[in-house]
Amino acid sequence: MGVQVGFDEEWGRLRADAAQRHASSRPSRPSDVAAVGSVEADPVAGPDPLAEAREAVLERLADFRSRVVLVPLDARDGLWTAEFGGLDWICVFSDEEALGRFAEARGEGDREWTYRRVFGARLLDGIVPALDFPCGVAWNAAGPDGMLLPPVRGIVPDTAALDGEAAA
Repeated sequence: MGVQVGFDEEWGRLRADAAQRHASSRPSRPSDVAAVGSVEADPVAGPDPLAEAREAVLERLADFRSRVVLVPLDARDGLWTAEFGGLDWICVFSDEEALGRFAEARGEGDREWTYRRVFGARLLDGIVPALDFPCGVAWNAAGPDGMLLPPVRGIVPDTAALDGEAAA
């Protein structure tokens, strides 16, 4: 049996790997940079990894917005949240199997988890903005396909975004 890595460790490793890839893709010669500061396309180098990553994130965001997710409820029948990186995150799951992995990772696999079914778009566009505190969404937190959707422009309405009207 392999070593199980926690969410914090996995997230940290993924961020470090992304930073390393980004640093290694920076131009090393001034001639590689166009007058406006963007990197000129190099037909030999192939696809732009940053553009590919951005496209992949946008595809996952569109997938999340279009699906019905499970939102566990806390003891007061409110949305179950967790604190990570100084923000609260509503924990949501694609299906009961993903929720089960989360429960097992918390050592609470034997308890019954009450949840609601909510469209991802409703969660991001209606529920998050209605809260009186900044809050993001953690999708499939204990799974291999977990993703954080922070409360920023492009994910939530500007009125709820930390970098939008809410920041002003």
